[in-house]
Amino acid sequence: MKHKYAFLLSLQLLEYEIRQLTDYSRQCSDCFDLLQTKLEDLCRFMVCEENERQWLLWSDQEEIRQHGERLRETSAQALCDMEKYQSIRMLERQMDMGRYLSALSDAVYDELRHFRIGRTSKVLFVGAGAFPLTALTVAKETRADVLCLDIDAEALDLGSRMAEASGLHDKVQFSGHGLKELPFVKEATHVMVASLVKNKLEVLEDLRQAVPPDTSIIVRYGNGLKSIFNYPLEKDLSQEWELLPVVRSRSIYDTLMIKPK
Repeated sequence: MKHKYAFLLSLQLLEYEIRQLTDYSRQCSDCFDLLQTKLEDLCRFMVCEENERQWLLWSDQEEIRQHGERLRETSAQALCDMEKYQSIRMLERQMDMGRYLSALSDAVYDELRHFRIGRTSKVLFVGAGAFPLTALTVAKETRADVLCLDIDAEALDLGSRMAEASGLHDKVQFSGHGLKELPFVKEATHVMVASLVKNKLEVLEDLRQAVPPDTSIIVRYGNGLKSIFNYPLEKDLSQEWELLPVVRSRSIYDTLMIKPK
């Protein structure tokens, strides 16, 4: 039983430190470096095999589940703040956008290959955030048209300015409208749903009714221990969707490609 409380304490400490560093960062931007380090610690915690074993043992316990959910909400807010800070820094030329985009291109190459995104593709990105490097990289590498959606007006403004600064404003657009209000949805060849989109099932239902039958939908999510930094996808979708899991070792989120049946 002591292992349960050691694991619980780990979750509590991570949540406390990330929450405090988020508050400190809002007061002093120098603290964002500390916050980024702590978020990296969280990522390492998630992919540690021993921690995965502990989660399997104790995740049915109410206090473990509650603290896991609390950690997810805290880390999601921290990441949103971090992305806004990084976007502002890049716009102020304190970060090299070209080098950053090149580095990220390597990280998303597998997605481009798996999902066959090309020049004629029309990609809808749901939950793009203030630092939409995946969307910018897709546009840069493939020249596909990309529409980024987000409910955060500040994130949309920063993302749009990022696209302008990177010379991709003609390929990457931004919108705060709902899915049902966008003509682009009916033309989309690919849809990407970010791991921090909370209402995934509602989004997927709207997409199922709106997108063309051959549209590929890529969902990032995190079940199990990965749910402490990603919103999960726990419903069985196989009755309404064709499913193709994308397997990656030690990834901080899981990816599923689906198509309407």
